[in-house]
Amino acid sequence: MPRRVMPSELRLVKKLELAELTDEDVMERCALGSETAFRALVQRYRSRIMNLVCRFINDRDRAEEISQEVFLRVYRNRERYRKSGKFSTWIFTIAVNLTKNEIRSRVRHKGTFSLDAMEEDSGGQGLAFPDMKPLPDEDLNASEIRRRVAEALDKIPARYREAVVLRDIEGLSYEEVGEILRIPGGTVRSRINRARLMLKERLKPHLNLEDA
Repeated sequence: MPRRVMPSELRLVKKLELAELTDEDVMERCALGSETAFRALVQRYRSRIMNLVCRFINDRDRAEEISQEVFLRVYRNRERYRKSGKFSTWIFTIAVNLTKNEIRSRVRHKGTFSLDAMEEDSGGQGLAFPDMKPLPDEDLNASEIRRRVAEALDKIPARYREAVVLRDIEGLSYEEVGEILRIPGGTVRSRINRARLMLKERLKPHLNLEDA
């Protein structure tokens, strides 16, 4: 008599199957009602979404709430997703839009400044963007470099910061950055190049960067 397959074994098989699929294929299964697929997407993107939101609003608790809202919207709108587009672009667009809504809400209800206005008003001090990614070790030199990079990011205008964060920190393509920020490709490259130059100038005295 064949051995009965336990539910826990079936769940493990499903997880292994999902691990071999692209984000788009997993999302397609989610759209068909698979809660296991949805949990797999949360696992894949939870840290990245949290990191992104936290870099822009400097509030870990609120960033966690916004991140949860991002995934809630993914689930609620799962049937609207079209596999022809990259899932990463879709979810990062949701995250960026919710984060911008949060910033606008703070401006309206708390009398705070916009990011650009805050930078100007504070003499370029800007906001502190925490890096939520764990350090590979406790090397002080690496920690210092990360701190300097974060400080440099704080001090460049928001329109350049958001582009370079999406491209160089989150690793999205130029095309994805353009779709998320709703700007043409030429503008994407211009902002990223400008941001890199500004960061290089600010980091040069601290990290011994070469002029080349």
